[in-house]
Amino acid sequence: MGERNCMNNIRKVREEKGMKQMDLAQTIGISVGYLCHLENGTRNNPSMRTMVKIAKALNRSIEEIFTFSDK
Repeated sequence: MGERNCMNNIRKVREEKGMKQMDLAQTIGISVGYLCHLENGTRNNPSMRTMVKIAKALNRSIEEIFTFSDK
């Protein structure tokens, strides 16, 4: 099975909600640095647990924030 690439709309949705990176990171219990990597796409394979936390914090479904494609 090939690797999956995760693209996301975290920054877009976070900014629509008026949240700062620090606010979201603290809410879901990850570092601001890791959140920055996720938003920039330099880390593109977050755990399901992290994706669920992000989606819940932003009041969106996982599908609204994350899309997946084969590398």
